[in-house]
Amino acid sequence: MGTALPASMRFVAASGPGGPGVLAVAHGPLPALRDGEVLVRVEAAGINRVDCQQRAGAYGPPPGASPVLGVEVAGEVVAAAPGTAFTGGERVCALVEGGGYAAYCAAPATQCLRWPAGYDAVQAAALPETFFTVWANLFANGCLKPGETLLVHGGSSGIGTTAIQLATALGASAIATAGSPAKCDACVRLGAKAAIDYTREDFVARVRELTARRGVDVILDLVGGDYLARNLACLAPRGRLVIIGFLGGSRAGEIDLARIVVRHLTVTGSTLRPRDAAEKGRLADGLAASVWPLLDAGRCAPVIDRTYPLERVAEAHARMESSAHIGKLVLDLR
Repeated sequence: MGTALPASMRFVAASGPGGPGVLAVAHGPLPALRDGEVLVRVEAAGINRVDCQQRAGAYGPPPGASPVLGVEVAGEVVAAAPGTAFTGGERVCALVEGGGYAAYCAAPATQCLRWPAGYDAVQAAALPETFFTVWANLFANGCLKPGETLLVHGGSSGIGTTAIQLATALGASAIATAGSPAKCDACVRLGAKAAIDYTREDFVARVRELTARRGVDVILDLVGGDYLARNLACLAPRGRLVIIGFLGGSRAGEIDLARIVVRHLTVTGSTLRPRDAAEKGRLADGLAASVWPLLDAGRCAPVIDRTYPLERVAEAHARMESSAHIGKLVLDLR
């Protein structure tokens, strides 16, 4: 494609499973492309909890994926395997199975999306993981519709800030929970009609108050654990609970199954990373058609908490695990 590639690249290596201190910058070969992939010169890479889980040894990459951390990148296409639609020079952001914390990353071409209008690399890199996740779970699994009400736990997280904005932009209303007054204020500024400080208020009682005791239509839950019974108590008839995380643990205590049956409730969940490229490609097509025009128009946007150079990746992971951030943390490789 006319771009001279270096013999080696910087990337983040882990000396073994452990805390943020196991991460350091190393040098190694560029990734080899497989069929259907493009090589992206990475200008920025998003940081996500899945990266922290992988670093700690709690969640390995899918078979065949790069062992290097990082599942979302933004940058310039500099090479492409035969059969892809890219010619080189395109600015893309991409959802990848691994390898994002590096100067170059191999990405499935079908999981690459153009940068929205006016975006820079940091903004573009903050999009793929949260927008793919919210689109797949809130709208595909949860079937959120215009006029319905969403409850999103962790409203100030990258997922939460995306869910609030996207639900609102597509005609639903959102209630959020968050862990401090400042985080609740951030949720309201992003469009939530109310935000509940779960450290001070019973979110079940508050949701019932806010909805005139009807409940909400959809819940997006990153917490799991003992939130299960409380979530069921928040759902309106025919409500849907979508579980996508286990910050509170993966096991729940005793629940009343009659509540599910009598109120026609649905409890579901999913994870994004193990899905195959064809399914992720279909999600990308849906985002391109329905969500990217909203980004182009400024009707929603990623919330960037802080950026870090590659050399300070351990500091970025420590902030992620502290849960002090509001929105996204991004590595800036420019």
